Amino acid sequence: MTDILLTTLNAKYAHTAFGLRYLAANMGPLGERTAIAEFTIDQRPVEVVEAIVAAAPKIVGLGVYIWNAEACHAIAELLRRVAPKVCIVVGGPEVSHEIEDQPWLRLVDYVVQGEGDERFPQLCARILEGRRPLQRVLDGGQPDLASLRLPYSLYSDHDLEHRVVYVEASRGCPYRCEFCLSSLDQRVRSFPLNELLAAFDELMVRGARQFKFVDRTFNLDLRRSAAILEFFLSRVELGLFLHFEMVPDRLPDALRGLIAQFPAGSLQFEVGIQTFDEAVGGRIQRRQNIARTFENLDFLREHTQVHLHTDLIIGLPGEPAETFGVGLDRLIAAGVQEVQVGVLKRLRGTPISRHAEAFAMVFEPRPPYAILSNRDIDFPAMQRLKRFALVWDTFWNRGDFARSMRALWGDGSPFAETLALADVVYSRRGRVHGISLENRAAILADQLVVRRGYSRDAVATMIHDDFDRHGRRPPPLWRERKRSTKGKPNVAVPVRQQRHLQQRG
Repeated sequence: MTDILLTTLNAKYAHTAFGLRYLAANMGPLGERTAIAEFTIDQRPVEVVEAIVAAAPKIVGLGVYIWNAEACHAIAELLRRVAPKVCIVVGGPEVSHEIEDQPWLRLVDYVVQGEGDERFPQLCARILEGRRPLQRVLDGGQPDLASLRLPYSLYSDHDLEHRVVYVEASRGCPYRCEFCLSSLDQRVRSFPLNELLAAFDELMVRGARQFKFVDRTFNLDLRRSAAILEFFLSRVELGLFLHFEMVPDRLPDALRGLIAQFPAGSLQFEVGIQTFDEAVGGRIQRRQNIARTFENLDFLREHTQVHLHTDLIIGLPGEPAETFGVGLDRLIAAGVQEVQVGVLKRLRGTPISRHAEAFAMVFEPRPPYAILSNRDIDFPAMQRLKRFALVWDTFWNRGDFARSMRALWGDGSPFAETLALADVVYSRRGRVHGISLENRAAILADQLVVRRGYSRDAVATMIHDDFDRHGRRPPPLWRERKRSTKGKPNVAVPVRQQRHLQQRG
């Protein structure tokens, strides 16, 4: 019997709903009456509602995040129409703050703010017993992590083989970065280490080989960080891949020695730089020792096999595009493999909005709440930078054109050259997303000839080397396409109708 259905829409199928698994693991006596149903944002809300109604639950717990907020609104609206007796409970970051600014929440029965691991099961018990609380908005609080049942047994064998396995060793963050929801929870709480490592061991026995830690500051507690690294290092021969989010200026010798022992392809560090402008960093409470950060990046590049994924943000108050570009160029010079270029968002509840008036910051009114303009970057320039971010990701971060992109940069600025490339992509295609690998290769090849003066033969060699590196068949470049005039269709007849006419003929 499924009296309680936990559901959400993931950004991609490969993602798993970590929060739903925590709720399900801690349902206590209601566990046997609880099920999880995961969907993706590509699915139509009416199809999601159809699946929910087919399960005939009494309570629907809906996880609301920035990427699925609009779809969740539609789902709640449809559920109210086709299954009015179902009790709808929502939770998640998107509905944990600024409730009064979200009129659609009037459609739901209850809102659980913050962590719902304990409060949600209590609420469900009361609803099923006919003792509904009168208060609609409930504070989830911060449960004692030692009292929670870990959710890792709820990952299916299919999850372990085909999807991202999220894990966490702690919750909270001691830093106050004003663009981040974690700045609202400055108390770091840790899960009991022995129980946690035992759960990880069981996952590996079942075949898990990739672990993505969602901790905001994995290397905050150095003793725990070292213990976790030692645990995985003793099992690294299994072929593991581990992702950690690291504080960039905190890497003492004890951790350095452990990290250096991991083989290539086993460690990825997400290093949140965000900005190298110290005035901007101070303004948004993002303080870091920049000199030490570069010392640590140099060590990781020269003495370890770690894959470095770093983060910078466009649109921070008081940082013009040129300063952002200088920071990006410094990271590339430091030898990091990826620079994730994020666009500033005004997440609900975060204090970044306190700078809105002083820096003329304008944000989208709907998710993802991305910045539209500010005092230093007007709207057209911000749109151009957003296109740059997408081109940077598809041409550089994915690693498809490592040699060719470096040739495009030459001795110049990676930021400036890639910004110019983004302008070309947009002028040719009218967009910068959804462009095939072969078409990206063709555009890049043209730029290497026109902008850098390479011969076509030299460019073909570069592009072919990049494709060969990934075991791909190199595309033909500068191919002359002859258009046939035989059987030229009647342009006055729409394509679908032409096909039916051909069938009749």
